[in-house]
Amino acid sequence: MFNNAGLMPSSPLERLKVDDWDRMIDVNLKGVLYRIAAALPHMQRQKSGHFINVSSMAGHKVHGGGAVYAATKHAVCALSEGLRQEVKPYNIRTTIISSGAVATELTERVTEPVDIAAYMKQVYESAIPADSFARAAAYAVSQPDDVDINQILFRATAQTF
Repeated sequence: MFNNAGLMPSSPLERLKVDDWDRMIDVNLKGVLYRIAAALPHMQRQKSGHFINVSSMAGHKVHGGGAVYAATKHAVCALSEGLRQEVKPYNIRTTIISSGAVATELTERVTEPVDIAAYMKQVYESAIPADSFARAAAYAVSQPDDVDINQILFRATAQTF
């Protein structure tokens, strides 16, 4: 099960964009939970499976204006670690992939004034192509059954964040 849910309408907390917070929590965290709920019983019955849950470098390193997004992605890491511990009796593997900037449409929904938008543009100038992300996922799933790659953190060589 590949869980790659993410919205990032970043803004400083003081702007109180509660609707954006709710949407990020619903998609970035609850989306992962619901997909786990859908797949877990099947994987338990077959005594095998692999969850790949996508977090973000923001789940490890928070920047101003991105606190809620970072919180949801940090929660994906915590959720994934708890899942890893619980599913060992069923021979189910878990992997968290946390990437830096990847060239996707994620930043197209940033609606904040120039300060946040300029920061995001700077971070995404060195974005890696999506196929780099795909290679990381392929690495995790290509391991033999007795190897569980639990976490992959990567970013563009030029990315400082």
